[in-house]
Amino acid sequence: MKLFDWIAPVACCCLFSSMAFAHEGHAAPPVAGVAQPASGTHDAKTWFTDTPLQDQNGNTLRFYSDALQNRVVLLNVIFTSCNDACPLITRKLKEVREVLGDKADGITFISLTSDPLRDTPAVLKAYTLKQGVDGPHWLFLTGDKAQMDLVLGRIGQIVPTPEQHSTQLIVGDVANKRWSKIRPDAPAAAIAQRLQLLTMPVVGR
Repeated sequence: MKLFDWIAPVACCCLFSSMAFAHEGHAAPPVAGVAQPASGTHDAKTWFTDTPLQDQNGNTLRFYSDALQNRVVLLNVIFTSCNDACPLITRKLKEVREVLGDKADGITFISLTSDPLRDTPAVLKAYTLKQGVDGPHWLFLTGDKAQMDLVLGRIGQIVPTPEQHSTQLIVGDVANKRWSKIRPDAPAAAIAQRLQLLTMPVVGR
């Protein structure tokens, strides 16, 4: 069995056109999901790696052990100098957390920068404050370029330039290896529902 036991993506209507979350001057790129591990390994830590990254508060976190392990997560990629898709998606995800209410505390949002040369922890912190999303259950992660290239590659995000990152959302129940992709133009309620389903116990395990 492969590392990731895929579940079907959310089926829902769209609030925005497909280009609403594409960056200006760039068509929405084809979206890769979480990449499959080489050699059929079942070791999620080895696959995702424990690459040290920094969050918006300057804390060093190991990507798998500190950010992913045993959590229900939502992953997305942003860069803070973006003036179109990224702030729109960040606001959408803020709305998702509002829809989740108290249940949001059991779900970790992880926004990874595609522009680590400019997005230092201090820059990410300023972005979170501007967007009103600075909280303990939402990590904004950066590192040096090699570190970010490795981590982004492991979630299927090879980004030649910051603007070419995918806007697709990746949600997962890490412990039970259940992953799916969601369009960022899905209604906030539909995204919240998918995350709530991932928090439910897996029958038969």
